[in-house]
Amino acid sequence: MSENITVVNDYLNKLIDFGFDYGPKLIGGLLVLIVGLWATKFITKWVGRSLARTNIDQSLVPFLKSLTNIALKVLVIITVMGMIGIQMTSFIAILGAAGLAVGMALSGTLQNFAGGVIILIFKPFKIGDYIEAQGFTGTVKEIGIFTTMLNTIDKKLVIIPNGPLSNGSLTNYSAEPLRRVDWKFGIAYGDRVEDFRRAMSELIAEDTRILPEPESFVGLSELGDSSVNFAVRVWVKSEDYWAVYFDMNEKFYSKAASYNLNIPFPQMDVHLHGKQ
Repeated sequence: MSENITVVNDYLNKLIDFGFDYGPKLIGGLLVLIVGLWATKFITKWVGRSLARTNIDQSLVPFLKSLTNIALKVLVIITVMGMIGIQMTSFIAILGAAGLAVGMALSGTLQNFAGGVIILIFKPFKIGDYIEAQGFTGTVKEIGIFTTMLNTIDKKLVIIPNGPLSNGSLTNYSAEPLRRVDWKFGIAYGDRVEDFRRAMSELIAEDTRILPEPESFVGLSELGDSSVNFAVRVWVKSEDYWAVYFDMNEKFYSKAASYNLNIPFPQMDVHLHGKQ
């Protein structure tokens, strides 16, 4: 019985010694961790607000905020480990080996990170641009470290990994200030070409969103099976593209009759030959 009491006392003494030796370090490390994480959150928000007030490209703001947040958290964790007595030399060696293993396992994620850096450096698009990439079309909402977010026309959120996005084909509809609007209008056989040209000239002239330069174009493009087809091309500001496109379709349909023009439809002439 006395031997058991002695063993228990030894364990208690060792526990007390451990508490005196490492207790302050653990408490200090815990305090530094709590304060450090709070400071990290505060500094990250401050960096974001500061960058938003500068002339820096707003596409970089989310990326730099995330990078700052990660770097500060790593710094806090390393500081806490040093305070509680972990040998940093051994830890760094272990961290390097673990980093290699994780890097091999997360090669796709690292590719997305590299893609995000490439996008932010070469800037094929920025926040607010209307783009088409990886089978999706929409307005760029956010460019992150690993992914880019698009808002589609019908308000769906599309998240595209940066790796394929930086390596694949991409169409940026907002990159140029002007865009060309193309229509294909058809009139019936027997209608006058001059009437169609007059109609287009007047409809184009009355729309102030259509630019006088570059010059508009109207040309007969095809003698179809049931219609005479014309190509009509005008230039507008990029932001006016869809509005002009739909308005012109509606105007032509509504006013075609006033210009003695007929909207064609598929038709077939059938000739019957009687037996003699």
